[in-house]
Amino acid sequence: MSNQKLDQLRSQLDDVNLQLLNLINKRGDLVKDIGQIKEQQGTNRFDPVRERAMLDHISNHNQGPFEDSTVTHLFKEIFKAGLELQEDDHRKALLVSRKKKPEDTVVDIKGERVGEGSPSFVMGPCAVESYEQVSTVARAVKEQGLTLLRGGAFKPRTSPYDFQGLGLEGLKMLKQAADEQGLAVVSEIVNPADIEEALDYLDVIQIGARNMQNFELLKAAGSVNKPVLLKRGMSATISEFINAAEYIISRGNENIILCERGIRTYEKATRNTLDISAVPILKQETHLPVMVDVTHSTGRRDLLLPTAKAALAIGADGVMAEVHPDPAVALSDSAQQMDIPTFNSFMNELKGINV
Repeated sequence: MSNQKLDQLRSQLDDVNLQLLNLINKRGDLVKDIGQIKEQQGTNRFDPVRERAMLDHISNHNQGPFEDSTVTHLFKEIFKAGLELQEDDHRKALLVSRKKKPEDTVVDIKGERVGEGSPSFVMGPCAVESYEQVSTVARAVKEQGLTLLRGGAFKPRTSPYDFQGLGLEGLKMLKQAADEQGLAVVSEIVNPADIEEALDYLDVIQIGARNMQNFELLKAAGSVNKPVLLKRGMSATISEFINAAEYIISRGNENIILCERGIRTYEKATRNTLDISAVPILKQETHLPVMVDVTHSTGRRDLLLPTAKAALAIGADGVMAEVHPDPAVALSDSAQQMDIPTFNSFMNELKGINV
């Protein structure tokens, strides 16, 4: 008789479990609907005041046998799962999300296919200083079999008294040196008004860390037919970085390369702290290729090679670094640029681990 009673109770328990499951799923659907409205309104998905009010309401109606603390803990887990549903819906909606496009995006830059499996390298001086300077570096880049030449013509600097770059004239010098060696030009644009004129002189629009959330610049870059190399802001979360890329792709430009370049932390041993774990996270969350700028992340010439090895080992699609014919007299960031012999050793060793 006792076994029969036990079976009945267990059957009732199974029914209650299914009722709970249906109610939890029904709640999940409501939470997703609320999340869509919040998304349209631009409000935060998590509202701590609302959560506290719901928990108090539940506790006030709790008649046992569970204590209020137990009930509160259980419902906090349910609330957390609902919030994750909203966040998952948000990721699915993003055009840069791998949930939206499972296959990798490959960015073609004059035949260099970034993100197709072989590492790409973007090398060149921090700032364009003269035609002779960039021409010398361009020859070295070509001799290493590389195709992407970087150089800053518009330089956003921390101090207004530092070298700000040569502007459009510097971009013309970079273009001339690159054309002579059959290279593609990667250079930063800081003002949306400069994009249209700069299109004749560059092959990739770089958006630097300080402009990652310059939304008008992001929209302008997304409105033209040029690949964009987007650097992570020095204090930006990965979510903010991904949403900055979304600004670009939402305007129709899908040719985006993400670039991890270190973030600002309490550590002073390096210029920034290289968030190497960002590489696999970005590749899991988005379909875009991911590069690592080892120069700006470390600010130290002696750390460029080991951090480049780490970047490639963890799955980065490429490495960016700075090269100058004579770093000691560079007009910007002299301590972090490689001279040409060092650059050659750097590339030879990296090629050796990728044969």
